[in-house]
Amino acid sequence: MEQQLHIALIGYGKMGHAIETMALAKKHTVRVIIDNESHWVSRLDQLARCDVAIEFTTPEAAPANIKRCFDMDVPVVTGTTGWVHELPGIARLCEEKKGCLFHASNFSIGVNFFFELNNRLAGMLAGIKGYRPRIVESHHSQKLDAPSGTAITLANDIIAARKDLETWGDAGQGAAPGVLPIKSYRLDDVTGTHVVAYDSDIDSIEIKHTAHNRSGFAEGAFLAAGWVADKQGVFTMKDMLNF
Repeated sequence: MEQQLHIALIGYGKMGHAIETMALAKKHTVRVIIDNESHWVSRLDQLARCDVAIEFTTPEAAPANIKRCFDMDVPVVTGTTGWVHELPGIARLCEEKKGCLFHASNFSIGVNFFFELNNRLAGMLAGIKGYRPRIVESHHSQKLDAPSGTAITLANDIIAARKDLETWGDAGQGAAPGVLPIKSYRLDDVTGTHVVAYDSDIDSIEIKHTAHNRSGFAEGAFLAAGWVADKQGVFTMKDMLNF
């Protein structure tokens, strides 16, 4: 039987609403919603009584939100992207506070299998001359960060497998040596599409993931929320899925 959770929602945008809808359908309890600074002041007591906080906000707000959850001894699951440069400090604080952080650039189970396919393909082509990798990602026009956290994860895994790449960059600025190009599109009514392509003079190889709606992201976040119960430390989807 699935564990029934008392959930705090931090952030009440598109993903917050999707998670709330799924929580109610699964008979979980959304005990508190925190969506602005006044909520942090007035609703801390409710947060403290939650089993887990699920956080989808902005890159600027996420680190402080995570730290506040550590202070309240509430495990936090975050899908906010664009703040990974602060992860080392957050991880140290998590250890000091004996807290629990589960972070993912994408909670979709399908996307995380896509990550594994990307790793496999990158390793296979790393020593083959002539295949130039690139990434194309498309999301809804309200998405604040570009490229997406998912695209950055894909890019970093490709770069780690190849000696000829040092970093990733905007495809619109031209393909410089040592740079993996990422092209980002922000369009109406696009949940999320990622394409990894390798082009040579004779052919192209592509792998692609397309999200049809946000329920896959919400489902993965719920799985993570239940999985972190009674855990301490910093975790990702690879830990939960045993990759």
